[in-house]
Amino acid sequence: MSKPTYPDLKGCGIGAETCRWLADNGVKVAVSGRNEEALDQVVAELRGSGAEAAAISAECTDAQSLERARSDAEKRLGPIDILVAFAGGGTARPAPVEMTSESDWRSGIDHNLTATFLTLKTFLPGMKVRRSGSILTMASTAGRSSSPASPAYAAAKAGVIMLTRHVAQEVGSFNIRANCLSPSAILTERTALHMPEGKRSQIAALHPISRLGIPADVAAAALFLASESASWITGATIDVAGGRLMH
Repeated sequence: MSKPTYPDLKGCGIGAETCRWLADNGVKVAVSGRNEEALDQVVAELRGSGAEAAAISAECTDAQSLERARSDAEKRLGPIDILVAFAGGGTARPAPVEMTSESDWRSGIDHNLTATFLTLKTFLPGMKVRRSGSILTMASTAGRSSSPASPAYAAAKAGVIMLTRHVAQEVGSFNIRANCLSPSAILTERTALHMPEGKRSQIAALHPISRLGIPADVAAAALFLASESASWITGATIDVAGGRLMH
């Protein structure tokens, strides 16, 4: 079997790549997050390719920060039709439950599940008034099956899946859809720095499609779910996982 090759991953994370795919398809993009330098770089790239984009910093675990971001985004780009709630992070690292500190547990839950809850809570009212919208959330195979991930991360991502289903049921009558993406091992610029070639090969071998995922794999699925081509899909969790998880 030939060795898989991967594209240049410089500046390539899942969120940034999803912004590129949306912008390439005519979507005005508000790029939001904690790292203002990274936001500015992505927005400069998008504008350089002719897209309309704005950098809007926000702390997704803080409701007031999210409300400021929503207001700013709508003033600069108009009503939010597509909400991509991909925030994550936290200090929790793989460890047995009894060796996971309370602070790491709360960090994992807050930066993944609570951040998603607060983001949806902030943007849903406007979508309900307009009676339209497409919401995308971010889970992980760690929230779908046993894995070496931290218990906090796994629990948070499982919670994101159930939260997405709950929202889909709640707002379907408002013509709002909510779907979840659940990636397996995605090789981003950041993960590539800490994953030697041998480790990449070991992880790739766990997938029927014998390579790691790349951000474009997730961005392509996000573009489909956000589009009218998926107008009768809601409450779904799409495993962008190279066949590692099958149902």
